[in-house]
Amino acid sequence: MSAKEMYDYLSEATPDYSATTLSIPCQVELIESGEFSQEVHEGDDTSEEVITFSSSPRFSVELQWPVKSESDTGTILDFFLDTAKGYGFSRTFKWDHPVDSHTYVVKFRSAIKRTYKPGIFYGINTITLKVIGKVLDA
Repeated sequence: MSAKEMYDYLSEATPDYSATTLSIPCQVELIESGEFSQEVHEGDDTSEEVITFSSSPRFSVELQWPVKSESDTGTILDFFLDTAKGYGFSRTFKWDHPVDSHTYVVKFRSAIKRTYKPGIFYGINTITLKVIGKVLDA
């Protein structure tokens, strides 16, 4: 476990869909991004003025599953397409982080593209999840 994680900076959140958790570990890499809601205005003299709209950080993660089973890619696709689960970009659900072992409340921020190589494998290209908050550890 790393010294600091997204978990340390997020508030508790309740997902719209909580019956199951998306818990298929990514295969290639997981990219975490963090930022604040800020606008930077640079003057002609290279001075800067930063306007901060919120003191709470915002996080997103990018995941890739290039070679997975039909069942695993179907599960990911179902989380995106099922109106009771992710419903595209509109609903939140639980996601298990494969590295820090915490559960987060997330929603999709990119479309799903499933690849298929006949007789060999299925895959999901990079998807982005917006992290809304954390589920408190038991």
